[in-house]
Amino acid sequence: MSMFLRGTLLLIVATFLGECVEFIVNMVLAKELGERGLGLYMSILPTVFLIVLLASFELPISISKFIAEKEDKYHKSMLQHVIRLTIIFTAVLLILASIAMPLIPTFDQYHPLFRWLVVLLIPMISFSSIARGFFMGKQQMSKIASAHFLRKILQLALLVVLFQLFEFDMSTSILIAFCTFVGSEFVIVIYLIHMFYIQFQQLKHRPSEFITSKNVRQNLMAVSIPTTGLRIFHSLTHAIQPFLIKIALVHSGLSEGIATEQFGMLAGVAMTIGFFPAFIAHSLLIMLIPTVSKAYADRDLFKLQKILQQVMGITFLYGVPAVMVFYFFAEPLTNMFFHSSVAANFLQLLWPYFLLHFFVIPMQAYLIGLGLMKDAFYHTLWSHVIQFSLMYFLGSMHDFQMDGVIIGMNTGAVLLTLMHYMTICKKIGVSSISLRRLSNENIRV
Repeated sequence: MSMFLRGTLLLIVATFLGECVEFIVNMVLAKELGERGLGLYMSILPTVFLIVLLASFELPISISKFIAEKEDKYHKSMLQHVIRLTIIFTAVLLILASIAMPLIPTFDQYHPLFRWLVVLLIPMISFSSIARGFFMGKQQMSKIASAHFLRKILQLALLVVLFQLFEFDMSTSILIAFCTFVGSEFVIVIYLIHMFYIQFQQLKHRPSEFITSKNVRQNLMAVSIPTTGLRIFHSLTHAIQPFLIKIALVHSGLSEGIATEQFGMLAGVAMTIGFFPAFIAHSLLIMLIPTVSKAYADRDLFKLQKILQQVMGITFLYGVPAVMVFYFFAEPLTNMFFHSSVAANFLQLLWPYFLLHFFVIPMQAYLIGLGLMKDAFYHTLWSHVIQFSLMYFLGSMHDFQMDGVIIGMNTGAVLLTLMHYMTICKKIGVSSISLRRLSNENIRV
């Protein structure tokens, strides 16, 4: 079995266990927060994740790509420069966040401490990103998998203990739920930094060559800037989406309270269930970036073709059965959260959205490995322009409401999948139908 498949299998198993725990976490949140509380919690998370994204600056991706492409002798010098850059970047971001956070109106309806917990996340995410990128580039997936699973277990344990021992009002309950996320993340940061420190000390005793800070910045920025732009746009759309959906539903004739509850059903129940199998896609993503980067740097087009075939095959094998289960067993699945036929209907209507995103996630990693970050960004931009336009237009109509919103989401997923897939096939010279090479030319160029 190849290193790619071994690493992917390890991540899939560990992430599956983590997602099982995440599933239980969301069930606990649904029980403790209620429909409105869950809707408020899910509405603020995209904004939080946008700030977290800025803190990471996509260093895990850019560092892993650099580590995979460059010889070991350059790693020590590169990491030293990255650590210094991260210290400066984190200090600036903390100052800006401390000034801007009180001015963000989105947090006004939440507990006053909520926004400062988000600020606390910034240095944690920034420095753990270095360790994550290093382990990804070295394909030491056991450490990434262990960290992912451990964070989920810790969050669940904290949730159960705190909500069993104490009673909270809604505002405090949402704050406590977020505290469990921050607390579990803090433990993982300590673990990752400790493991990274051990390996960094080992690098000091090996032969190394110096790289200039300018060279390191250029290599990292060439990946981090467009990839961060892509992720920022993605996070912005996720941050805007809850408000867009609720505004559209209110314009269709629903009250604001019902609109919030329906969004809670969509994001907290249907999305939680539908994206449960996406742990496999995310495992592929983590493995694909360094693997595709190295193969493309070596101009090994045969390996690139083989990897694409494997990714499409794996995704088809788990994706199709998964959405069939969602469709035919929607009601018993959603009843584990709330006894509501509305959530079951959302889950059934969203099956194309879920299935296509199982393909989109690894294909996006493939594009990054090929150096096509700008293409990935433009694809995401245009698909979301169409998606959001349809979501608002159809969702505002009384005859469609949330069904119209879901039609827009499905349409955007179709467009994004096709653009990613056709671009990859063209870049590596394979047929988009058969995934076979279009010519008999030498595969190593």
